[in-house]
Amino acid sequence: MPQHDSNTPVCRDCDGFATVAITTGTRHRDGTRATLRVTCPACNGTGHTIATPALARVGR
Repeated sequence: MPQHDSNTPVCRDCDGFATVAITTGTRHRDGTRATLRVTCPACNGTGHTIATPALARVGR
């Protein structure tokens, strides 16, 4: 039987890839690359967003 998937919308800014590692171009003394971890500011690193109608109701 097919598994049911949750209907949580994926963040439109990061497409579900909420945290990424960006290389700086430099290397550490042991030869590994120096990276920065960056999270999506729109979804705060979750990869999912709240539906727009729910956000509109919260403000009223």
